[in-house]
Formats: sequence, C-alpha cells, structure tokens
Amino acid sequence: MAIAVTFYGAAREVTGSNHLLEAAGKKVLVDCGMHQGSRLADEENREPFAYDPRMIDAVLITHAHIDHIGLLPKLVRAGYRGPIYATAPTKAFSEILLTDSQHILEIEAKEEGAEPIYDSGDVAQTISQVREVEYHKPVVVVEGVTARFYDAGHVLGSAFIVVEAEGKHIAFSGDLGNSPTPLLRDREALPSVDALVMEATYGDRIHEDREQRTQKLRECIERSIAGGGTLLIASFAFERAQELLAEINEMVEHGKLPKAIYFLDSPLAIKATAIYQRFPEYYNGAAQEHIIEGDVPFRFPGLSYARTPEESKAINAAPQPKVIIASSGMMTGGRILHHAVRVLPDPKSTLLIVGYQAAGTLGRRLLARPKRIYIMGQEIPVRCTIRAIGGYSAHADQETLLEWAAAGKPKRIALVHGEESAALALSELLHEDLQIPVAVPRPGQRVAFAK
Repeated sequence: MAIAVTFYGAAREVTGSNHLLEAAGKKVLVDCGMHQGSRLADEENREPFAYDPRMIDAVLITHAHIDHIGLLPKLVRAGYRGPIYATAPTKAFSEILLTDSQHILEIEAKEEGAEPIYDSGDVAQTISQVREVEYHKPVVVVEGVTARFYDAGHVLGSAFIVVEAEGKHIAFSGDLGNSPTPLLRDREALPSVDALVMEATYGDRIHEDREQRTQKLRECIERSIAGGGTLLIASFAFERAQELLAEINEMVEHGKLPKAIYFLDSPLAIKATAIYQRFPEYYNGAAQEHIIEGDVPFRFPGLSYARTPEESKAINAAPQPKVIIASSGMMTGGRILHHAVRVLPDPKSTLLIVGYQAAGTLGRRLLARPKRIYIMGQEIPVRCTIRAIGGYSAHADQETLLEWAAAGKPKRIALVHGEESAALALSELLHEDLQIPVAVPRPGQRVAFAK
C-alpha cells in the first residue's frame, strides 16, 4: 500500500489546515481548520468537504487555533462520529474557541440571511468525541496506524505528531513554537522520520531575538506612557495575550516600567487565561517556579480585566496614558475595532502589532501605514504611530525550521501553512541543504510519501 497525503487546506496559504493521510488502508485527518482573512475565505468555509466525512477513520489535532480546528463541528455535522485525538489543554481551549467561533458565525449568517455552517449542538458533539492524549505516549488511533504527540512549544498543549503506519514514520509539524517563551516549554526535537509535512509561515523571515523583542515592548510602553497617549496592542486571545501579560508582569514586578493602567479587553482571552491557570504542569520550569513562589503571571498592579461590554466601554473614559490589549490579533473583528476607531486618529497614541497578519486582514493593511482606512463602514484617518514586533510571533522562523527539519533526516518534505512566496523560499533552502525532494503542494494535491 502507498502512504499519501492530500492537502485540502493551508496549501500555499496560511490558514485552513486540513490534511488527509491515507495509510494502512485507513483515512486519518490531521487538523480541520477554518480559512481566515477575507470574504473569499468565508466562501471557502461554506463549501462542502472534498471528501466524505463519514469515511474518515480518525482525526488528529495539533492545537486549538481556529485555523486548525474551526471546521471540526462542520465535519461532525456532516456525519463524522469517530475519535478526535488531542492533548488535554487543546480539548479545553477547543471548547471555548469553537463556542466563540459558532457565536460569530451565527451573527454573520443572520446578517447575510444564510444558515450558519454549524450550531452549538455541533460544537458540543465535537467536544464529546475528543479523546485526550499525553505527550510521548503512543496511541493506536485506528488499526494499523499509531500516533505519538510531542510538545511543539507553539501554544499550551500544542503538538507535532509522528504517525507510524506500514513501517514508516511521517511527521506533521502543526505550528512550531518560537522558543524560548516566558511560559511554554521549548519545542521538542524532531525524531527520525521518513517524511515530514511542515509549516512555512515564516519560511522567508528571521525573527528578532528574545531580548530585542522584550526591549522593544518595554520601549513602546514607556514611550506611550511618557507621551500621554494610548498603546493599543492587537493580540490573539489565545497564547499571545497570556505571553504579553507574563512579560509585562515580569517588568512591572521588577520596577522596569513606570506606573500605568492596563486593560485586557477580550472575554475570550480572559477565558483562555483561566484555562492556562488550570494546566501549570505544561509550563516551563521557570514559570512553574514563579507559581510555586506565589507569583501569578496574569495579575499585576494596574491590570484590569474587561469582561462585559459595559466594562469595555468604560475603558474609553479611563484617563490616558493607558495600555489596552485587545483581540482579534489580525483585527478582523472583536472589541479591538472599537478601540482602533479612537486610537488611530490620535497622534499621541500607538498601535502595536505583535503577530502574523494574513493577507486581506485589517492588521495587514495597517502595517502598510495608510493615511486613512475603513473600519465598520467608517473612514478613519490614521495619525497614530504604528509599530510591529516580529519576535512575538508564536511561529518558528526560517533558521529554526531549517534546523528542526534537518534533525529528523526525512527523505521527503511537503511544506504547508505558509504564503506561496514563503513556502517556495523555504523549499529551495531545504532542498539545497538536505538534498531531498521538497514539495509545495497546491490545494487538493495528493503527494505520495512511500510505497
């Protein structure tokens, strides 16, 4: 039998991870993510699956970001009733993130006069099918196919997965972390494998180092406080918000920042933070020691959580200077849009972008520093300072990806989860360094890895 993977998402694009592995006569789906970033992505999410969900034998989930899990309830709605394997934190995060996604989809569908692609019942059914796995412990996901999860260091509970079938080992990287981080353990090394499906999000870029990024964050906060304006930080609710809180906590606790008021304005980020507090055993050693000593990384003097709409609106009346961490990270929706309407026209204020911005998103357009931009139907002048810190990406950069892949000595690689230019740039370097075939599959392309 042949071992092959068909790439139904995140092929020459960043979002929508959805890879169908065929091995040992079985069909195993690795991730089932939502396309994000544009109206075209919304249309893609509505299209029927290119395969029959009822014929899938098992699903493996690398981590809980919506571009990796967002279509799971749609898969279940279409008839999938098999097991979904994920780590315990991934299951916990999936529940709140899919519930949030369902709520957004319901609102959008009502505005468009359409049916949502899934409902709350589909989300509940999806979570009921999740089976928790531990790192390093082999799991027979279906007869003839065994999976082993390793810590990817990307978000809490994230994994890269090595699948064994027909005597061969094929690894799926999911998203690899930008280690080290304040909270997470470093990503683990790739063991020896026959084939590798690897992300290429930053396949053409090198990140700033850890000290540079922390110093830039500190300088940005200090400058905003000194200037008397507002620092608005566009942050993903899951992982980035918690990482920022941990770093600001460290600086505040050691007197490295002047006094200021801080707001975490994202109900989803607040729920995600509560889950972080449930799984301290997944933290790195230093973070665990801080907790033992009584230092909670998500609480520090001057920090307030805005849970309700009323608390969010009250932030507008809070005196400047102030720091607001709000989602969504790519500024595609959420409370950050309401803050942006007020911050962007203010020359004293700063918008700080700390994560990857997919093509077509508001965050990506603002990185080009336009003179004006449309938000929620309003034309908004852009007079504030716009800054970006690349080192806060939760993804490994080009150098790290090259080193990580080389350690596993694969005989063949396929690159996914990256814009075409980034994936092609990385493929050339991998081919040159490792002297093996490196594919950059197109949507729907089937790649044979072994016979």
